[in-house]
Amino acid sequence: MSEKSEAGVDEYVLFRLIVEGDASAFEVFYKIYYPRLFRFILRVTRDPDFVEELIQETLLVIWKRPDRFKYQSKLSTWIFGIAYNKALKAMSKNAKHKSEVNVDDLLDVEGDEVSLTIHSWENEDWLNTALGILTPDQRAVIELTFYHELNYQEIAKILDCPENTVKTRMFHARKKLKNFASNQ
Repeated sequence: MSEKSEAGVDEYVLFRLIVEGDASAFEVFYKIYYPRLFRFILRVTRDPDFVEELIQETLLVIWKRPDRFKYQSKLSTWIFGIAYNKALKAMSKNAKHKSEVNVDDLLDVEGDEVSLTIHSWENEDWLNTALGILTPDQRAVIELTFYHELNYQEIAKILDCPENTVKTRMFHARKKLKNFASNQ
């Protein structure tokens, strides 16, 4: 199995080094997964206050318990599954949901890497508002499908549900988003 990051690094090679306790491999792995997990967790929770902590908790599992990965799915599927479960637990503990993401909070967290134009921010704001009408499960399906390009079978593993449930969530999410867009 081979899964290359956007930087062309074989994630399985890094992972094997992490299993052996290689801290520098974990650092590279962390840098690869941080932006992916940031976006995913933010989309699911819609709360920037959770993001940093949940990324740390997710990647800590990778560092401390890499033996939990059984090579029955893609490595990224396993990692997003951990993040998703941690996000759901955090949301249920706090039981508060924000309907909008504060752009200033994102700038504080993402720092200098944010170099989007005003037009891009407006589109992102519209998208965040649209995604706000969806349930966390529906947002997760949208995020994993369109931003992480995972198939329904992989998403079902991450969300720990049948593939048909993923399809149903996508159907309802698309329907809600279509209604939202036609009312704008």
